[in-house]
Amino acid sequence: MKDKYPVTCYYGIPVDLDNSGHYMFKSELKIHAWRNGKHTKGKFQKPGQLFLTENNLMVAIVATANLKFNNRHTLVPLERFTKEFIPNAMLQTAQSAFEKEDH
Repeated sequence: MKDKYPVTCYYGIPVDLDNSGHYMFKSELKIHAWRNGKHTKGKFQKPGQLFLTENNLMVAIVATANLKFNNRHTLVPLERFTKEFIPNAMLQTAQSAFEKEDH
């Protein structure tokens, strides 16, 4: 199939900006999963990077996993990667929550 492309599952936590312009987790540390799509803009660099969903939700990437091309329709595609990152302390907190969950 010539239209195949590498698909990755991105585990993340939604974030918001506070009044001072610092990122904070939107609610409790609940991990959700998205995937890249054929038309996803930008490039993944490393965990802690932010991306936008199709509904303009800002999400911090906690972890990634390879996904088989045939299984890609089980997850919603993300819209685009940004060049912004959350602070390392927030990332470590999110990764601890990710390790406690069952994936």
